[in-house]
Amino acid sequence: MVGRKITVPKLLIGAILSVLTLTMFVPIMNLFAKAFSSPDKVRLIHGYDIWPKGFSLVHFQVVFSNPLIGRALLNSLFITIVGTCISVFFTTITAYVLTRKNLVGKTPLMIFLIIIMIFEPGIVQEYMVIKDLHLLDSLWAMVIYRTINVFYLIIMMRFIEEIPESLMEAAKIDGAGHMRTFTSIVLPLAKVPLLTISMFYVVARWNEFFKSSIFLSSRENTVLQVLLRQFIVEGDTSALVGSANLLKNNNIAQLDFSALKAATIVIAMVPILLLYPIILKHFAKGVMEGGVKE
Repeated sequence: MVGRKITVPKLLIGAILSVLTLTMFVPIMNLFAKAFSSPDKVRLIHGYDIWPKGFSLVHFQVVFSNPLIGRALLNSLFITIVGTCISVFFTTITAYVLTRKNLVGKTPLMIFLIIIMIFEPGIVQEYMVIKDLHLLDSLWAMVIYRTINVFYLIIMMRFIEEIPESLMEAAKIDGAGHMRTFTSIVLPLAKVPLLTISMFYVVARWNEFFKSSIFLSSRENTVLQVLLRQFIVEGDTSALVGSANLLKNNNIAQLDFSALKAATIVIAMVPILLLYPIILKHFAKGVMEGGVKE
């Protein structure tokens, strides 16, 4: 077996990618270092430190001692989980319908969807629709908001079109209807693109801040990202500081708010960081299978 030849351009590319990786890795690890450091030593953490000073979970205890944080986290999880399930279901079943050769008006419908993807409606129009549905300040506004992403729909369509038509015909001969064909043939064969678009939907819904700040106005229905923004940008520390009794019980006279900020950012990042490696291996395969048609 002949080894790959190492050339100067390859070394240069590797060095550039390594530097870029460090520029992304160090700030994240610095946040973890601040979040897990003890309150009396957190000020020793500087911009390039990646290890905590005196391991402690006090900052997380203080953050979670505020019931508003727990409520915001549950709201974010509800929107992400329920919204992703609904989006994946409707995206997949719509892709199946649009790939049927006998569908009347398929071409005009696809043109309409492409136009929507390119020329998105403005926030004013979206706000008026949510208002007319009486969903302002309701978590369901964020759950049903943009249920189907046209780009992810096209990925699913390209994959379903690759499923042999003979399987569909065999199911039809056996008496299976469209729903039975969809659940028994299409879904089992579409695990890779399903995981791919599911990850896309999860990341998009979990990180959604702008529309959440517009559609959700009350503290009870706020999400973690909006709360985090209030703390970081507006300096609303009361949104994140927890019980004074907890500080007293831990003999903490004063907390470093940059450490509280870091702890909250870590809480917001952890779900995605845990989920991403699980299905990372399916990303490229899913996009390629859905984007290439032979």
